[in-house]
Amino acid sequence: MNIIAIMGAHGVFYKDEPIKELHQALEVQGFRLIYPTNSNDLLKLIEHNPRICGVIFDWDEYSLDLCSEINALNEYLPLYAFINTHSSLDVSVNEMRMALWFFEYALSAADDIALRIRQYTNEYLDNITPPLTKALFNYVNEGKYTFCTPGHMAGTAYLKSPVGCLFYDFFGANTLKADVSISVTELGSLLDHTGPHLEAEEYIARTFGAEQSYMVTNGTSTSNKIVGMYAAPSGSTVIIDRNCHKSLTHLLMMTDLVPIWLKPTRNALGILGGIPKREFMRASIEEKVAATENAQWPVHAVITNSTYDGLLYNTEFIKQTLDVPSIHFDSAWVPYTNFHPIYQGKSGMSGDRVPGKVIYETQSTHKLLAALSQASLIHIKGDYDEETFNEAYMMHTTTSPSYPLVASIETAAAMLRGNPGKRLINRSVERALHFRREVQRLREESEDWFFDIWQPEYIDEAACWPISPGEEDWHGFKDADADHMYLDPIKVTILTPGMDELGSMAEEGIPAALVAKFLDERGVVVEKTGPYNLLFLFSIGIDKTKALSLLRGLTEFKRSYDLNLRVKNMLPDLYAEDPDFYRNMRIQDLAQGIHKLIKQHNLSDLMLRAFDVLPEMKMTPHKAYQQQVKGNVETVEIEQLLNRVSANMILPYPPGVPVVMPGEMITNESRAVLDFLLMLCSVGEHYPGFETDIHGAKLGEDGIYRVRVLKTV
Repeated sequence: MNIIAIMGAHGVFYKDEPIKELHQALEVQGFRLIYPTNSNDLLKLIEHNPRICGVIFDWDEYSLDLCSEINALNEYLPLYAFINTHSSLDVSVNEMRMALWFFEYALSAADDIALRIRQYTNEYLDNITPPLTKALFNYVNEGKYTFCTPGHMAGTAYLKSPVGCLFYDFFGANTLKADVSISVTELGSLLDHTGPHLEAEEYIARTFGAEQSYMVTNGTSTSNKIVGMYAAPSGSTVIIDRNCHKSLTHLLMMTDLVPIWLKPTRNALGILGGIPKREFMRASIEEKVAATENAQWPVHAVITNSTYDGLLYNTEFIKQTLDVPSIHFDSAWVPYTNFHPIYQGKSGMSGDRVPGKVIYETQSTHKLLAALSQASLIHIKGDYDEETFNEAYMMHTTTSPSYPLVASIETAAAMLRGNPGKRLINRSVERALHFRREVQRLREESEDWFFDIWQPEYIDEAACWPISPGEEDWHGFKDADADHMYLDPIKVTILTPGMDELGSMAEEGIPAALVAKFLDERGVVVEKTGPYNLLFLFSIGIDKTKALSLLRGLTEFKRSYDLNLRVKNMLPDLYAEDPDFYRNMRIQDLAQGIHKLIKQHNLSDLMLRAFDVLPEMKMTPHKAYQQQVKGNVETVEIEQLLNRVSANMILPYPPGVPVVMPGEMITNESRAVLDFLLMLCSVGEHYPGFETDIHGAKLGEDGIYRVRVLKTV
């Protein structure tokens, strides 16, 4: 952070000579100087080069207009205006709040001015660095000798081993020096929420619009369990979105809770929809409580917002309608909703307190923001018992946290503050919109086929597009509710030929798994693959280069597919799975073979039926797990799952949500669940390399999936 932009030259000695002297003095101070050609050039440099830490300009030439434009990009950036004795300083009190300093043109004053610019730059860097990160930087720079954990002692242990040196060189000195012990008192405590750690939590809460925030170092899987362990006492009843993350199933296995499931919708493409409005109504909850053994009125609810495919709720409706003391929004996939106006009213922390309720929101800071893996946050709005909550927090938090990981959570929050943060999220939204338009353009220009995109027909401006009733031609959700669900523009779903939004199967098709394998072999990794759709996340880390690589990959697939290349040449990694099987096969033959298999099983109808009727709950997940711990389980082939109580959660990917919970039994009424699982298994049986990943089922060397069930008495 040592670049200063200077606007000049001016063509007159009394201005150019002092700036020339200042250039030399600033170089002595360690600055690198650049000279934009005009104000537009300067603004583009600031927008794309966050390492710029100051701007020097002539006040008479640029005045407040330039300051305001820079301020819109980064209101913290130091600005240095040079004036002469005749300059007019027409600056209001509000404008004086800018980071703006004035210097007079004068010879032999450069050294003093350079020292002041160094001072103001240090203040700028200090101002933008959040408290815990700042304290960690300072501690590392002090270079203290410690005789406590961790054993590598700031990395020095690695330098005593050849392989250790490789590790040290790869990760770097500062990363290892920042991996310090909880015994370092000046950094405070993550578990006790003291010192810089407490300051960091308060800083994050202000940034995200929460009343209280907690930093969590083992992912939102742990955050979800912390909230659940506090909000729902053992023996109580909880409302849970059936479209839940498996961490919430593990919560139900850990503590004896009675789940009441809210059943979300799905469209024929397999895209996960939201829970209909009627499911949140008191009358609907009363029916579910009456129909569930040992259920009482729920004390807590967990809603997944957004869905994996990017659908966001009108959270205000849920907060006002759902009649429970506390509501937890599992927002692992949307940690950015507080930083762009299109997300207003669509997150847990949106709006004011709700009288009589506590609102929790958990977010995976690492998923779509700039934090290290496993970084997560818990946000709270409402009254709660901090000491009891912290017991649940400590129950799930290590006593040896990774300080670089914790600092990355705080830094991710700092990156979102002010105009730079808003611009960061806006750029992500605009890049996703541009990509969507490019796919539309290529589709319109294509003479035969090209990929489609799951979105409304017209997307002229940034918005979260409503899943409105009567518009199922594009979104595919029948009986959609008005003002309830919205599509996040940065979650981009590409559609491949073969099935339309309403589930009608074409004569020919290209299953999305083929495209995903093709892209993967070219260094483009897909977030989620459905039968005929691919999900891509346009996070803040996606730049034009990556977006163009994806677009190029799609066009290369079309070209290769149209040429009907051999599988061996087009998908060499797949070919290596079974060279004898794929030896003479061409890509179109493979695509149509899988497509016909999907048609044979009537996949779109089967998926809808599989998620329409839930398996029967014979015991709570907690009781089922206790039976498993006692050894009262056996392994059977997945075909034998009918009328047996599952010991584990069974979760096929895709779609990535549980179809069977521990303690549930598939009966004749819910037979479609088993048929769906068997269909997924059959694809891998027919085509090597296309085996489905099913959590809770183990694929044996004989090609048979097996599951664990409770022993029958």
